[in-house]
Amino acid sequence: MKFLPLGNEPVPLNSDPWLAPFREKLRERSRRAVATVKRLTGGKSTLAEFASGHEYFGLHFRDGEWVFREWAPNAVRITLFGDFSDWRKLPEYRLNRLEHGVWELRLPAETVRHGMHYLLFMEWPGGSGDRIPAYARCVDQDKETGLFAATVWRPEQPYVFRHASPPTPAAPLIYESHVGMAQEEPKVGSFDEYREKILPKIAASGYNTIQLMAVMGHPYYGSFGYHVANFFAIASRFGTPDQFKALVDAAHGCGLRVIIDLVHSHAVKNEVEGLAKFDGTRYAYFHEGSRGEHSGWDSLCFNYAKPEVLHFLLSNCRFYLDEYRVDGFRFDGVTSMMYLHHGLGKTFTGYDDYFGGDVDEDALTYLALANRVIHEVRPDALTVAEDVSGMPGLAAPASGGGIGFDCRMAMGVTDMWFKLFDLPDQDWNMFYLFHELTNRRRDERSISYVESHDQAIVGGKTAIFRLADAAMYDAMHAGSQNLAVDRAIALHKMIRLATAAAAGHGYLNFMGNEFGHPEWIDFPREGNGWSLQHARRQWSLADEPGLRYHFLRDFDRAMLEVLNRNPEFFRRRVQTVRIDDCGKVLIFERDDCYFCFNFHPENSYFDYGFEVLPGEFETVLDSDAPEFGGFSRRAPEQRYWSRQGQSGAFITLYLPSRTALVLKRI
Repeated sequence: MKFLPLGNEPVPLNSDPWLAPFREKLRERSRRAVATVKRLTGGKSTLAEFASGHEYFGLHFRDGEWVFREWAPNAVRITLFGDFSDWRKLPEYRLNRLEHGVWELRLPAETVRHGMHYLLFMEWPGGSGDRIPAYARCVDQDKETGLFAATVWRPEQPYVFRHASPPTPAAPLIYESHVGMAQEEPKVGSFDEYREKILPKIAASGYNTIQLMAVMGHPYYGSFGYHVANFFAIASRFGTPDQFKALVDAAHGCGLRVIIDLVHSHAVKNEVEGLAKFDGTRYAYFHEGSRGEHSGWDSLCFNYAKPEVLHFLLSNCRFYLDEYRVDGFRFDGVTSMMYLHHGLGKTFTGYDDYFGGDVDEDALTYLALANRVIHEVRPDALTVAEDVSGMPGLAAPASGGGIGFDCRMAMGVTDMWFKLFDLPDQDWNMFYLFHELTNRRRDERSISYVESHDQAIVGGKTAIFRLADAAMYDAMHAGSQNLAVDRAIALHKMIRLATAAAAGHGYLNFMGNEFGHPEWIDFPREGNGWSLQHARRQWSLADEPGLRYHFLRDFDRAMLEVLNRNPEFFRRRVQTVRIDDCGKVLIFERDDCYFCFNFHPENSYFDYGFEVLPGEFETVLDSDAPEFGGFSRRAPEQRYWSRQGQSGAFITLYLPSRTALVLKRI
């Protein structure tokens, strides 16, 4: 993703003096990536051209006939069967073995038709089993039997995209979404419903990028899309491939870019539906032994050293860019990929943790290659890394020893907020708060957020629920007088504004959290009686004027409007103006905007003074305004003129308790 070279641009990776002892390690990582590209391509093609396995493997209609190919080196016989064979395993549908473990079958055009279902019968020394092809582009579940099978997807009128991707925004303002739980009704939502009902809400909100979860094929709905079985197939419970294309196309038409969660950190253990023991061995795609087991996630870990695995995963990156025209990816579970211990029970305390024997250098090489492929195919694509470890160079250019992600998630920010929720307001330390909001590597871009889906999963609580707790059930109506809810609403607005305004290079919100969606997320499972009650979004709460949720939604929109007024906002540095821990006041400046926060639960300040650049200032946002559910303690649309003091220009203003104020220098 391209950014203009302004004040908030990352500096070179080698500018970090703490990396000096490890620079040879960084150079070695770069050399490994270069050597791996040469090994994969033989110097005869680009890496992006190499990453086109999806056009070779799987089922394709080529030159008037059907061609099916699969990689299964341990198999001794493979038979294609399905609707076309009346589900019999007939000899005429056996694949022929080619070189290097590749199998092939060619069929006349009339043999296979759109919508037919099929499977592989895989035979290996000492065993056999049904398998879904690894490169299957469409996988459906039979509603009666619950069984999964690949589906031929070749409609007579293929979907034609109507809209180009919107221009790259100055900064990604990401709306994290889950299609299945996006509807208000307790059911599994569809791509079409999301396109018709949810896209207009997002388009009106001020966000410019949608991050879609659970897009890749996963057999268990409750996995949130993170136990992937079918990497090239869209999750069919939400709709067809063409319906997903229509969703992406419509988003582009609304001016929204679309990124999806890419789960290459592990794979589900399912054998029939997934890749586990695909050809009778566990080591076709995954490591053998304990290294291939992810104990924390009950899943399998890819062997990133194998050329065939790299071919599979790199092609998967390109596939979604080519086929569905998505605009990038959020790579899930990057911490788990980069370390042999997967980050489980590990506290990262120093740079030695990033370069020791626990680092999976093969995984780092894969991540570097994945970013290279993605940006070769789509230079404007956005890649975001989810990493909690703080690995240096993850979002730095590969040319300087980095891995090449465009951004990394600032996961320490949400951790900070949820730690503060455990403390009384008067114990919130303003120095700690501001440090965590702005604590990021200068050589990498980052995206901040208050909470994502992680904080809302069953067993946890959203920010609004942590702040208001049980009072949300009976005190969110407009006429209520409840101190807990008053506090929650006031802090909810302040916390989001502080996070977004101080963010490095972008901001993220999980759907519904902008209006304080109540309760938690819980997908249907045996433990809750297979209920969908908590796997939905109650949008009507924010549309009901008699409830207070709309105040939070309206504030979120106004906040983003302030940030969107100047496309250069996120390219400017955050400058400290005042950190007053005793008074619980925090003031910082960015792009001629002064963000003033009074976190004190009781004290309001009259004539609170602080230094500014000389000039006139207008009020552009007041969290205490009545339209945002505030107490209207300040006159609206006030203007201020700086005065000259001994140490420079300053202004004074009334700063009520638990409020945030944004002043813009005219």
